[in-house]
Amino acid sequence: MSSKVRVETARRPIATAMALAVAVAAVSIPAFATAQVRGNAQAEQSRAIGVVPTRRGLPPSGRYVSDGGEAFILDGTGVLPLFRFERRPETWVLRATPAPRGDIIYRNDAGSQILRVTPAGGITLYTTMAPNGAPVSRTGPASALALPTLGPIRLFTLMNQRGSLVSQALGRLVVINLSGERSEALMVDALIVSTEAVIRMAASPTFRDSIATLRSITLVEGNRSSVTFTRGDLRVVVDPDEGQAGRPSSARIIRAVSAG
Repeated sequence: MSSKVRVETARRPIATAMALAVAVAAVSIPAFATAQVRGNAQAEQSRAIGVVPTRRGLPPSGRYVSDGGEAFILDGTGVLPLFRFERRPETWVLRATPAPRGDIIYRNDAGSQILRVTPAGGITLYTTMAPNGAPVSRTGPASALALPTLGPIRLFTLMNQRGSLVSQALGRLVVINLSGERSEALMVDALIVSTEAVIRMAASPTFRDSIATLRSITLVEGNRSSVTFTRGDLRVVVDPDEGQAGRPSSARIIRAVSAG
């Protein structure tokens, strides 16, 4: 099905944006569970190779793999740590909360637990495949999870592609409105995450009814990130001043749509 994509700009056209992948992979939306898990072999491995956390409670940046085979990148070079499953387009911004026994839990903006770190440096990953947690080990360095850019032609191509994918998933026309001039890369990051969340909901018997009235996706800049779903419009507001932390995650989008 073809998709009509409308681009609205504020005063001047968007000039740059982000390409997360040449072919965008499907994002899984994990439902994480809290659990108490002891330190694991990763702590001993880190001490053996002389790797120390970049700040209290935060493991060193790099590539990690869980006992279940799930690989991810952890980037602690910024104000807030960033997390991305390997071969998936969404970057999660993590926030630390204290836990019993001196552990630290890292959660996404929807409050879901993603990592648990012990005082000794042991790390546990929580996913739908391992709701009770799986220990992870650092396998080496990794590139920082920065927002790359692309030119206007690739931006409009990407918008058409994302609009077509959403329309095909829902079986009807969905219009995409994108307006912004302060952070084009962050806006396109929000576009990828928002449309991928909708596509995943369309494929889920649990969430498909929640988007039965969806007719448009609107992405704008503002002073505070937010997600609302009213009268068929999914409106995502990003805060460029907060960087990637100013873009709502897919989990937060799904929660807002389900509640609306």
